[in-house]
Amino acid sequence: MAQELPPPLALYQLGIGHYFSRAIYLAAKLSLADLLKDGPRDCRELARATETHAPSLNRLMRLLASVGVFAEQEDGKFALAPLGEFLRSGVPGSMRAMTMLFAGDKVVDAWKQLEYCVRTGEPAFRKESPDADPFSLMARDPEATKIFDEAMATFAPMTSAAVAAAYDFSAFGTVVDVGGGNGALLIGILQANPNLRGIVFDQPHAANSATEKIAAAGLSSRCEAVGGDFFKEVPSGADAYVIKHVIHDWNDERAVAILKNCHRVMGPNAKLLIVEGLYPPRIDKSVESRGAAANDVNMLVNTGGRQRSEAEFRALYDASGFKLTRIVPTPARVCVIEGVRI
Repeated sequence: MAQELPPPLALYQLGIGHYFSRAIYLAAKLSLADLLKDGPRDCRELARATETHAPSLNRLMRLLASVGVFAEQEDGKFALAPLGEFLRSGVPGSMRAMTMLFAGDKVVDAWKQLEYCVRTGEPAFRKESPDADPFSLMARDPEATKIFDEAMATFAPMTSAAVAAAYDFSAFGTVVDVGGGNGALLIGILQANPNLRGIVFDQPHAANSATEKIAAAGLSSRCEAVGGDFFKEVPSGADAYVIKHVIHDWNDERAVAILKNCHRVMGPNAKLLIVEGLYPPRIDKSVESRGAAANDVNMLVNTGGRQRSEAEFRALYDASGFKLTRIVPTPARVCVIEGVRI
């Protein structure tokens, strides 16, 4: 059994956590894991491939070897360790895009404004751009948008399988995935429900990506992607409206606006299905608590949204003209929060 660190040392290790997150980010940016996929390599080889200073790259590699991302061999070469396998691009379960997003410059720079966020209750970007929203700002940077879209798609196959297994979609004819990104969630649901039709609704650039994904999955006859703005309107007439990891990006006022637009076009028997994690009633030292609390403060800093508890979702539904009918857990770290019109 691993021995617990003395409290002062444990606190110190938490305090230098940014050393490791930034090192992992740089490893992802330099594609070091991809360069090691065929076997161990000398740091001088890696430096030539990445146009870096070999002795300094060696120091970075040794730092990451200390936390199990890479492994330093007796001959001085470096190999992929189990964690490092998931820093490769294009492999199942890859965390490269997620690392590029959450340990990248934009998020790190926003967290530098944590005191401003805690004092004002506003996200960091409001300090310089009071009237902006996080996604219109990101849209100005195509590379940041690409990384964001790739990161958001990271867990989608696992989440779609978990949601399709936990929630019965057989009673529905058509499902709209509001803010559905590249369509990965809805594609998984449609693959598990061959009689279901679907619409992925998101910003035009995301809808274009979803159209390609839908075609590649062989689902073009049952699914389409539509571009638009969910603050203005959403496609009408579906039997269910799925909203995954969208509502937590927004404060209550903006979240209610999205839900009211769904309410406006839904029939009396249609279902609202928000797919998100629930903030636990009490925080402890579990992985679940840490994930919820970390995501919640990251939303404060970067979007102005929040991770919500069951009671907060009920209040959100009430304010939007819905009644929360049940919460369906899934094998992934999300629930299906079902609501109906009232």
